[in-house]
Amino acid sequence: MTNTAHRDLRSHKKIIVASHNEGKVREIRELLRPFGFETLSAGELNLPEPEETEATFAGNARLKAKAATQATGLPALSDDSGLDVTALGGEPGIYAARWAELPKVEGGGRDFDMAMWHVHNKLGDSSDRSARFVCALCLALPNGDVRIYEGTIEGEITWPPRGDKGFGYDPVFVAKGDKLTFAEIEPKEKHAKSHRADAFTKFLADQFPDHDG
Repeated sequence: MTNTAHRDLRSHKKIIVASHNEGKVREIRELLRPFGFETLSAGELNLPEPEETEATFAGNARLKAKAATQATGLPALSDDSGLDVTALGGEPGIYAARWAELPKVEGGGRDFDMAMWHVHNKLGDSSDRSARFVCALCLALPNGDVRIYEGTIEGEITWPPRGDKGFGYDPVFVAKGDKLTFAEIEPKEKHAKSHRADAFTKFLADQFPDHDG
């Protein structure tokens, strides 16, 4: 990305968090807070959710960020993330949210208790519980520039779910070296080491190279 693009991001006081997921919006807002941006979410602005038709986290993140920028004329930062479980061949992967979707005849919406049960059920008695959270952040700028930043965190699946401080699959994921799930640790601790934090560190190094952390 050119220096002009860097200046373009810094010249804006507002940035769109291109997500309708309140948990993701909350985490990204917290990560952006030190930089003085006013953050607006796609949900708050009633922006339509683009259909996620790509086969990768990066591709779907790009779709969401570009759609938000084109709709608002503002920079947009999107996130596409999911849980890759080794013994399940990387599932649910990019379909992590879809595993939680309820049938429309039942009113629609998402039930991550159900999604976590599906992971547990499919794993069965497998001795390999290793898994990783993957995140792709995409920054789209009004001048057409797009950048992707990917992050991961390794860990394992535990059962039963524990904790109420996270969202999504957090209650069944224990990061490598930890004993508590992502839903049991304090949000500040999670923000410091999550897959999203890893991707965000790369975003900062690219967009704010003089940031002292």
